[in-house]
Amino acid sequence: MNMDIKTIGNKIIEARKKINISQAKLAEGLFISAQAVGKWERGESIPDIITMTRLAQILGVDLNYFSDNFPSVSNATKTEDLTAKQESEHKNKLSWNMSRGNWVDADFSGLKNLNEKFSSSNMQNCLFIGSEMSGLMLKTNHIEKCDFSASDLSKSSFGSSSLSYNVFKDCSLKDVQFSTSYIKNCDFAGTDFTGTEFKYGAFVKNTISNATWNRSSFNGMQLDNIVFDSRIEDCYFEGCAFSKVTFQNVMLINTFFKCKSLKKIRFVDCQADSLTYAFLKNGKADLTGVSLIKS
Repeated sequence: MNMDIKTIGNKIIEARKKINISQAKLAEGLFISAQAVGKWERGESIPDIITMTRLAQILGVDLNYFSDNFPSVSNATKTEDLTAKQESEHKNKLSWNMSRGNWVDADFSGLKNLNEKFSSSNMQNCLFIGSEMSGLMLKTNHIEKCDFSASDLSKSSFGSSSLSYNVFKDCSLKDVQFSTSYIKNCDFAGTDFTGTEFKYGAFVKNTISNATWNRSSFNGMQLDNIVFDSRIEDCYFEGCAFSKVTFQNVMLINTFFKCKSLKKIRFVDCQADSLTYAFLKNGKADLTGVSLIKS
């Protein structure tokens, strides 16, 4: 794929404006500075191939989009093709297509029957309280200051999305997948994370008090300024980076830790079974706040 530096810059601008996100928000989703995005758009530099791949995901395009020599098929179009197939299978079921929308200050409380049609959208200050939204495919969305309290989002998939300052109190996030997504300053108090998977993204400064953690997993995640205060059972943390993470009054059962370092985790009045204790010890965690559960 032959890519011209000026062409790439112009196409980044075009795709970014199409989904209505700022340079700062795009940079946040890529874990880089807004200045770096500015240099790309001015044609002063280009992303490396790994960043380019994630950039394409966020903008809802494929890599051919950045070249003049090949036709491009947007990720949104691919999602629509999948949706069309699902429509043929469920043609008698009422559904709503809310993809590629700019939703601001809207009240969708009690919404039902979305059927995987909510991608490449900008959502700010919206209400989804008590909504039935299970099985959604939410890809390349920017979701900010929205309220999903008491909603069912089970078996949904969040891909390459930015979620910040949202409320998910008492939600069902059972069997949900979060992949390459940046999740910051969200309130997950009382949320059920049973079977939830977090992969290759960031989970920063979120409230997770009284959450349910069972068969939940964190793989390749950045965890920063998080306090776990609930029982954690049959869970695993692999390839994660921890900063200011605290486990307080937590019972850890059959939980796997395989990370480069566990030294930045703080344990306060915690208990662990012998297997979990061994994983923590092997990772050189400070175990002064962990007592061994007697069999």
